[in-house]
Formats: sequence, structure tokens, C-alpha cells
Amino acid sequence: MNTRSRLPVVATIVLVLLIALPAVAGTPDPTALLKAAIHHWRGNSSYTEVGMSVHRPDWGRSMALVGWTRGDRDSLVRFTEPAGDAGNATLKLGSDLWLFNPKLSQVIKLPFSMMSQSWMGSDFSYNDLAKSEQVVTEYTHKLIATQSRGGHQVYTIECLPKPGAPVVWGKQEVKVRDDSVLMEQTFFDQDMRPVRRLQTTRIAPLGGRPYSVEMRMTRLDKTGRWTDLHYTRADFDLSLPDYLFTLSNLRNPRHWSAP
Repeated sequence: MNTRSRLPVVATIVLVLLIALPAVAGTPDPTALLKAAIHHWRGNSSYTEVGMSVHRPDWGRSMALVGWTRGDRDSLVRFTEPAGDAGNATLKLGSDLWLFNPKLSQVIKLPFSMMSQSWMGSDFSYNDLAKSEQVVTEYTHKLIATQSRGGHQVYTIECLPKPGAPVVWGKQEVKVRDDSVLMEQTFFDQDMRPVRRLQTTRIAPLGGRPYSVEMRMTRLDKTGRWTDLHYTRADFDLSLPDYLFTLSNLRNPRHWSAP
């Protein structure tokens, strides 16, 4: 092929690249989307008040709790109602988690092997307590779908475990809205069967941002089992005292006034 005959081919390739480049440049980074969603959920620090309702085919129960988070890895959750559960608390520092039972007046460190166990009889696990950064640090991410919903773009991200990652799920699929609201998170077992799904059921302003004020965790492998969360208060980017995130405060809570 002579030089003159190659020119149309080269021009066509250049034109295709020029058309494709803006689309590639505008594609969101899935890891950045996940990081933004977790930061949106927790801020640099946070205080929340939450109602939790557990539903089973033959019974149900409701509880109330308060929670604090600091950074990406630390959290404290304490139940306030009903009376029989009040005072039960969990403290997570990095990858370590402790439980406090006021009836036994005992602090127990939970082994890693039990982190996926049910939390207070709900459909949430201990790993779910404060939107752990594990889905960011221990998984690789791929944007697999984008759809328009309610005037927003919603991105679906496939999360696959990194080789040797200390995780229990074979895969996660996370849906994040373009304003960083977490819309849905589906957990798959090692055989790639969906086991649980966390869905946002209502979004409303809370703590100065659009927030998932109502969420439901549903067991997909068992019928008639779900847990609802209802956020009634959220404050972000607070100056929290260091004593909040200590074993001493877990056992003997010191007074802390909400802002």
C-alpha cells in the first residue's frame, strides 16, 4: 500500500480515537466512587441515632442505638432501647472488634472468624457495623453498568476479592448514585450466589446532605427475613474526644453530649 492510499485509513483511525477519548475520559473511576460513598456515609467523623427493626416469619423486634465513627476504620455503637438490650455495645478499632454485655459486665474480643456472624440477631454482620473500608481495600473494582434513575446517574460496581484477601464474600456488587449516596449492595457467596442485599428505601436530607435515611438488609437465601434501619439523626465532621474509642469507655461509658 502506498503512502497516498494509507492516508484515508489513518484519518479514519484518528477520527475514531477523537470520538472515543471524551467518553473514556468521562467514565467515573469505580474505586473513587466507592471511596466517596463511604466518606459520604461517615464523613471524617460522625454521630448517628438509628432505629432497627428485625423481621422474621414468626416474630419481630425493634431496637434503638447510637453510633460514632472516626476516620475510615473506628466506630462505637451502643444500644439504648429496649431496656433488655440497653448498654450492649461494640467497639471497632481498625480490624479489631470488642463486644460489651452489661449483664455480664464483660468485654469480649471477637475473633476474625466470627466477624461475619449476625449482629444482635439482625441480618447485619459485625463486618457491616460502620460501613467498613474493606470493600475498597480488599477488592478490585470494575464499572459494569450505568443507568438513569430519578434524575441521577446510578453506577453499578463489581467488586472481586484480591488474591489472598481476608474476606468471606466471593463478590460484591455495589450501586452508587452520582451524589455518592449508596443505593444498593449485594453480597455473593464463594459459589457466586447472591446471599444478602442492602437497599436504600428512602433518601432524605440529613446532616446537611442527601442521605439513605431508610435501608433494608434482606436475606436472599431465606424467605421472610430482613432488617430495617431508620436514621433519625446524623451529624458529621465532629470533634470527637479520643476517650470515646477506648475499651474503658466501652465498659464504663462517659457522658458525651450530642452537638
